[in-house]
Amino acid sequence: MSHFPTRPYNLAVIGAASGIGEAAARFLAAEGAAVACLDANEAGAAATARSLAEKGAKSFAARADVTDPASVEKAIAATAKEFGQIHGLVNCAGITGKTNIKGHEVELADFERVYVINLKGALIVSQAILRHMLPFNYGRILQVASIAGKEGNAGMTAYSATKAGLIGMVKSLGKDYAETGLTINALAPAVIRTPLVDALPDATVKYMTDKIPMRRCGELEECAAMIAWILSPACSFTTGFTFDLSGGRATY
Repeated sequence: MSHFPTRPYNLAVIGAASGIGEAAARFLAAEGAAVACLDANEAGAAATARSLAEKGAKSFAARADVTDPASVEKAIAATAKEFGQIHGLVNCAGITGKTNIKGHEVELADFERVYVINLKGALIVSQAILRHMLPFNYGRILQVASIAGKEGNAGMTAYSATKAGLIGMVKSLGKDYAETGLTINALAPAVIRTPLVDALPDATVKYMTDKIPMRRCGELEECAAMIAWILSPACSFTTGFTFDLSGGRATY
């Protein structure tokens, strides 16, 4: 049974060109949703949208650079023109920045770059989609954070700090709009198996999975399925919350 109602249910995925965003777009379309594939990589977003359309889904692609409010506003406006009401949005845009660096060695320029995409960009996305959803008194907004935002990852000060900030922002926004029909939540994945992870040395993957009680990476399909439920009408009494997707690593 589909997560979504039989009427048109229109969703937007930022970061749809690759990784979790692409997997989510494919899963959502297979469940029957119309999917707008948005990404700073416009060609990648278009390729995902074409692939969905070839399988019979209603899909649309546009460029959305989360560091640029005008770009995000334009993408949301174009999606609304194409689909009408946007019922849900997931923001998968994010970067790690330089890693394996002690705190005193963090370059401020790199920290700023990570902050602008991971945290400021998430606010830009939230503001743009909120302005669209509020008149309808309905919406599902999901920001992809990270287990690093809960626990902090050694050697990843910028990434951990910005993902922790994102979790805090979601808590605040969830309360701001709790009396509307909008829910605003976050997802905190541990390491998810992607081609990038598959290319890492076995020792590195073992170090990461040893921290996970299930002793394995998460799968893209598991991530996409949880995203689908959070964006669905069924997720109606949870807001300001960060959903765990960590194999038991952090369940709070």
